[in-house]
This record gives sequence, C-alpha cells and structure tokens, in this order.
Amino acid sequence: MFVASKLLSFAIQPLNWVFMLLGFGLLIMGLRRRLGLTLCWFALLVLTLTGWEAPPAALLRALEARYPAQSSAVVEADLNRYVGLIVLGGATESSYLWTDHGQTALNGAAERMTIPVALMQRHPHLRMIFTGGEGQLFGAGLPEAERARIFFDDMGVPAKRVVYESASRNTYENAVLSAQLPGIDPRQPWMLITSASHMPRAMATFRKAGWNVTALSVDFSMGKQMRWTDYSLISGASKWEAALHELLGLLAYWLMGRL
Repeated sequence: MFVASKLLSFAIQPLNWVFMLLGFGLLIMGLRRRLGLTLCWFALLVLTLTGWEAPPAALLRALEARYPAQSSAVVEADLNRYVGLIVLGGATESSYLWTDHGQTALNGAAERMTIPVALMQRHPHLRMIFTGGEGQLFGAGLPEAERARIFFDDMGVPAKRVVYESASRNTYENAVLSAQLPGIDPRQPWMLITSASHMPRAMATFRKAGWNVTALSVDFSMGKQMRWTDYSLISGASKWEAALHELLGLLAYWLMGRL
C-alpha cells in the first residue's frame, strides 16, 4: 500500500497529465493525425486550467473547514486537560539537506514544528509524541523523527518530555505504531497537531485506531474568502496536487476500513 500510494502521487500531479497527453498525442500523430492533434490541444487546455487556482482552492478550503482554527485563548485553556501533543511528521525537508549543510531545514508546513515548541514551553505538564519515519519511496539517511529530535533539542524542548516514533511511513502507521510506544496510553486525552487540510483524515484514522484525540489544526493554506482571479501554473498545480492527495487518501482509507 505504501508503494502504491507513492505511485499514485505521480498520477495526481496535473502537469504530469499534460506531459502524458502531449507525449501520446505526438507519438500517434503520424498514424492518426486528428486524434493526435486533439490530444495535444487537450493537453494545452489542461495546462491552461491548471493555473486557475479557484477550483483546487475550493476543495482545500472545504477540507480545512472540517477542523477550523481556534483562538489562542481557547487553545491555552483547553490544554490544561490534555496529557500531551501528538505531532505528525511532514514538516521537515529531505535528510540530505540536514546532513549536507549541518542545519535544520523545515518546509512550508513548518507550523507543525514551531507551534508545539511554544505550547510545550508554556505548559510544563505536556508530553509530546512525534511520529514520522521515512515517507519517501527510496529515502535514506536520517528518519524524520531523528530530524525532529535535532530540531526540538535545538529549540530547548526537554528530551525527557518527548517520545519519538520513527518507523511509520503514512498516517495509518502514525496512529497504529504510536499507540504501541512504551508508557503511552491512547485512551487519555491527546491533542493532535497536523496541517489543516490533512486533519480530517488524521482525526478519523487516529480515532479508528483507538486514540482519544482532539484536533489542533495548523498550517492553513486557504483564507476565508474565495479569490477567483488568482492564476499561477506553479501554485495552481501545487494546490491541485494537495487537494487530490487528501481526497484520494480519504477514499482509499475508507475503502480499506482505516477510517
């Protein structure tokens, strides 16, 4: 399933659709010129529409609305009744960037890492579980949990308050393997931290695995107002990939009984 998910990630990138349509159209142009031209024009249409950000933004906004942001005052008050935070991986760059340059390297989902640091500093009773191994198909080097350990140590988070799970490769394994960590009781109240668009799948998966979790969504990518005129091939393609990744992930997890 892990390998299949990585192969599927290639198929959900709109720019790959463009290249496949264009390539197939050019290949058959000599045998069936009309069909070849049609595919090439269709590739151009897909490329043009990919840059219009409103459709994928609407899908992402719907995902993020499932578990909206909470005010800092509400979060601070609620945390008094939780035993700790569960932080999902996905906010660190590839291992080679850490080892080649000797510096921490976070990506666009950095709030998954920075917000827990602030919460741990203000609430000394909280524990933290960081769960994330190697999510890349041919990844090597430091697992993400080891990269996270370096980051949290640098930020001054006491090592005795953090437990690291480094074998998981996806959200399902995050939930199952974290529940098997020594000294961890999933029946106690935990606060789950991940990107807002990923939270619907994460919450359903963790609850299915027996966790008593409440959502703390971070890393919001959408505002509250639709921006109908935004156009960018790079940003549009990225939004389509993110939206399709989560929607197909929800469907796949539901079909496999993981939700």
